[in-house]
Amino acid sequence: MQKRRLGRSDLVVTPLCLGTMTYGQQTGQNEAFAILDRAVGFGIDFIDTAEMYPVPPKRETQGATETIVGDWLAARGRRNKVILATKVCGRGTNDWFRDDGAPTRLTRAQIFQAVEKSLRRLRTDHIDLYQIHWPDRVVSDWGTMPTRFKPFVPAADETAVEETAAAFAELIAAGKIRHFGLSNDSPYGLMRFIAAAEAGVGPRPVSVQNAYSLVNRTWEGGLAEIALREEIGLLPYSPLAQGYLTGKYRNGALPANSRKALFNRLQRYEKPHADAAIGAYVDLAHRFGADPVTFAVAFAMNQPTVASVIIGPSSEGQLASNLAAAEFTWTEDMQAAADDLHQRFGNPCP
Repeated sequence: MQKRRLGRSDLVVTPLCLGTMTYGQQTGQNEAFAILDRAVGFGIDFIDTAEMYPVPPKRETQGATETIVGDWLAARGRRNKVILATKVCGRGTNDWFRDDGAPTRLTRAQIFQAVEKSLRRLRTDHIDLYQIHWPDRVVSDWGTMPTRFKPFVPAADETAVEETAAAFAELIAAGKIRHFGLSNDSPYGLMRFIAAAEAGVGPRPVSVQNAYSLVNRTWEGGLAEIALREEIGLLPYSPLAQGYLTGKYRNGALPANSRKALFNRLQRYEKPHADAAIGAYVDLAHRFGADPVTFAVAFAMNQPTVASVIIGPSSEGQLASNLAAAEFTWTEDMQAAADDLHQRFGNPCP
């Protein structure tokens, strides 16, 4: 795999990143270790996690994913051989993340507490990429890139971007983190943090981790130009539309132990016209003689501004078709066909 520089940073990452959000709930420790071993053996050196994981978030399991990743890093002696990314919660109402039971906010005090807990669970003294999981500000919709704008009222207690950015600068100066990134953010959010950095407050974000797939290309509407001009790397998550682009849920199928069967939290990919679009992309992959998983991941890997695609297999058996994307030849004909379907269906799953 030919590595790619992440933004303007000194981080050079593989074009596939291993996402871990199922570890500690859907995926047990032994299976998680097997996935990590095989992915790293293939050549992946970029691992992404979050203080919120595993999903769905629960008081009893919160932090279990970072603990499993930290235990694996220690057991295998791999910490200095991988790039480690994790995330701090944005605005939320859950009361189990902070010691005082406060709702999550991106204040200096909360960020400092969160990073210390992540460092302990990950069994490391630094985090290579520390990301804001979602904004502190009230936004139009989750992921902040809806196809239709939904009016909102800003909250009176929104944490100023400058306070949040300054906290990240302190953490970099202290050697706790190396670089700073965003997730589930919009052109407005990205430019506010860039503007703060240019004013001397906080570091420049080097990456944005947003949903991006064949059925959700909202990134291209505004963020892509910023990323190109400002040298910001996209870290696409859900390139398989949380499993829908595999075709496994087609025609109402509900595989045992699938995320939908276990948790029924996939409504983002069950919106009007989503089923028809997903079916068309699965058929397109077959038309090119490709595994739909490989085809969908390869699409994301070969789009402008993409630095590394986050894959999230919940079992070792799911890994091979994801890894195959690294050796898959994405052609102009495939791109033209995907663009043609996008022209017809748009972004049914923002």
